[in-house]
Amino acid sequence: MLYIGLKHLHTTVATLTVLLFILRGGWMVAGSAMLQRKWVKIVPHVIDTTLLVTAFAVAWIGWRYPVVLHDWITAKVVALVVYIVLGIIALKRGRTATIRVTAFFAALVVYAYIVMVALYKTPLPI
Repeated sequence: MLYIGLKHLHTTVATLTVLLFILRGGWMVAGSAMLQRKWVKIVPHVIDTTLLVTAFAVAWIGWRYPVVLHDWITAKVVALVVYIVLGIIALKRGRTATIRVTAFFAALVVYAYIVMVALYKTPLPI
């Protein structure tokens, strides 16, 4: 029961994080001042922290990861790091609009990969 609840919370928070990322990306492209709002700077950290905590809990309870290695979970972790780096480039560190937009769409592709890996439980879901 705990596992199912954590898994549902994890998928809900994963959906929230990508929706907020898309919203922030839209604001970035539009040059909106919304990106400077205090809640816009705080809420993503709360959501992402919840996402990571639930991810570790689900992985530990469900598969005893990292004690028992599963290649698909490792693929998700590596892809998550890539997604975070691309997100930082897209929303904060990209020097030009082209770099930011490219990093934004690349981050969305990596997010889609993470979802596919989670659904099919294989590092090569295609």
